[in-house]
Amino acid sequence: MPNLRTLAIICSVRSHGEHGAVVRSLTPENGLVSGYVRGAHSRTMRPVLIPSNIVQADYRARTEDQLASMTAELQMSRGPFLGEPLASAALDWVTALTAATLPEEHSYPQIHSALSALLDAICSAPSAKGWAAALVRYELLLLSELGFGLALDRCAVTGSEDDLVYISPKSATAVSAFAGREYKERLLPLPPFLKQPLSPEWDDIFDGLRVTGFFLKRHFFEDRRRDVMAARTVLVDRLKRMVA
Repeated sequence: MPNLRTLAIICSVRSHGEHGAVVRSLTPENGLVSGYVRGAHSRTMRPVLIPSNIVQADYRARTEDQLASMTAELQMSRGPFLGEPLASAALDWVTALTAATLPEEHSYPQIHSALSALLDAICSAPSAKGWAAALVRYELLLLSELGFGLALDRCAVTGSEDDLVYISPKSATAVSAFAGREYKERLLPLPPFLKQPLSPEWDDIFDGLRVTGFFLKRHFFEDRRRDVMAARTVLVDRLKRMVA
């Protein structure tokens, strides 16, 4: 990818040198792309390079292996939401998650569409319940797209499609109430909205967050990048305090 011009969602900004930064952004067709931005900490660029902002990005590189230089022109700012503790925590988490897990320059159009819609919901929904379930679904989609999808259509023990209320933490498959009755303490809950397009209550949303958090930690953050999961802990704690 020597040269590219595209809209992009800023996902992470890491300082590099005294004045620059390596910026990772999610693009519609090229997936996650990294670029070096000169003067990233200037008064002009700081408001542009905010994770969750949408920019018009231009990448230039002499070779395929070289980190591209990047220029960015702001298209949509979500900076005003950084002053809202709950929205800010949600924006921080979903962008950090995306930057930390996706391989670079692999096209994930579904993830890009879902992230765009989720960011819009976080900033426009009248209440957190309007986007919290979408956040869980986004985490499920990301797991699935990266090869760690959950199989929730039938019981792993009996093959039944009825009364599925648990998820096996070992196999990431559904378990029926009957099959899981003797060891339910070791199983994860299966809230109905993970299988059907329902509008869940907060108890189910927190169950969903527990499920996706378990598998995200296992597959991506068990031994490294634990600081990324810290952003998720902040978000979930703020949601619980709001609901309490």
